[in-house]
Amino acid sequence: MPTCIEGHSSKADDYCDVCGAPIGSSAAQPDSPPAPEAQACPACGMPVSGRFCEACGHDSALPEPAAGSPAAAPEAKSVGWTAVVNADRDFYERVVAREGPDTVEFPPFFPERRIVLEGNTTLIGRHNREQGVEPEIDLGIHPVDRGVSTQHAVLRVRDSGLTVTDLGSTNGTSLNGSEDLLPEGEETPLADGDRIHIGAWTTITILQS
Repeated sequence: MPTCIEGHSSKADDYCDVCGAPIGSSAAQPDSPPAPEAQACPACGMPVSGRFCEACGHDSALPEPAAGSPAAAPEAKSVGWTAVVNADRDFYERVVAREGPDTVEFPPFFPERRIVLEGNTTLIGRHNREQGVEPEIDLGIHPVDRGVSTQHAVLRVRDSGLTVTDLGSTNGTSLNGSEDLLPEGEETPLADGDRIHIGAWTTITILQS
C-alpha cells in the first residue's frame, strides 16, 4: 500500500487520503515550478530572467554575440566634447608683450561659458548677421574679445578625435601657452584638457566626456 511522505498508508497512489500529502514521484515535485534564476544578458550584462532583455531587447534565443561585434554590447555613447570659454589674464599679458591687439582691454568680469559640441563641425568666431555668420562658439557676446575674427577657427570631430583649424584669423590661434601660431588651414589634433588661445584674452579649454 502506498505511503505518503508523512508515513500514512493510503489507498490512493497520488495523494494521501489521510493528510493529502503527495505520494511517490509526486513528492519530489513542488506544487509550482520555481521562478527562473536571473542570468546576465550576453549583449549588455544586465540581469534577465525571460527571453528578451528589458534593458537592450536582446533575444536570448539567438546565438550569443561574438566578442567585439556590434551586438556584443549596447551601443556605446559617442565621445562627447565640451568647450569651456574663459578670459585668460596670463594669455592677455603675453599678447600685449608681443605687441598684439593692445587696444582691447581685459574684461573686469567674464562668466565662464560651457558649450557642448553638438555637431561634427563647430565654428569659433564672432557673429555677423549681415554676412550670415552665426558661430556655435560665439565670442561676439558681451564682453566681446575684439581680437577674435568673425570666422576665427573651426573644431572638427574626426574618427581619431577632435581637431582645431585656424581659418586665416587676423591674430592667429595657439595652444597650451605656446607662442607658436597654428598654420592657417591645417588641422591640429586636440586632447582632453588642451587650451586654445585666440583673440586678445580668450582661452577655450577642451574637455572630453
